[in-house]
Amino acid sequence: MIIPYLCVDRAAEAIEFYKRAFGFEEEHRMAMPGGKIGHASLVLGGSKIFVSDEAPMSGIKSPKQLGGTTTSVHVDSPDVDAAYARAVAAGATALFPPTDMFWGDRFCKLLDPFGHQWSIATHKEDLTPQEMERRGEEAMKQYANKA
Repeated sequence: MIIPYLCVDRAAEAIEFYKRAFGFEEEHRMAMPGGKIGHASLVLGGSKIFVSDEAPMSGIKSPKQLGGTTTSVHVDSPDVDAAYARAVAAGATALFPPTDMFWGDRFCKLLDPFGHQWSIATHKEDLTPQEMERRGEEAMKQYANKA
């Protein structure tokens, strides 16, 4: 099992945001002195993420400290439009609205208030590798024509 581990500034606030925005449930939390979170485990369906506050003495920095993020977290959802609306209502910044994509998913991107990017998708259709390649080439042509 691979579990993303998100370092954030204000982990306690992030945990509450992830519950409201994406529907995570808190499995457990280890508090540290000064109200910091040393480790928390959140569950969504059969998946987990871990969350902690920054630990500068260990070299663990949040997107705020880095000035950006180095990763994105992806969530499969039965209803990407509802999930997107829920996340935005909870305080996420919309980066790319739900859109039907050439690879067969309806897909969107968001930025959480703590600096991590999230993508959400609902799978709409199964494609052969050849059909996905053909659609991808067509999508790139359309993108190039708009640029």
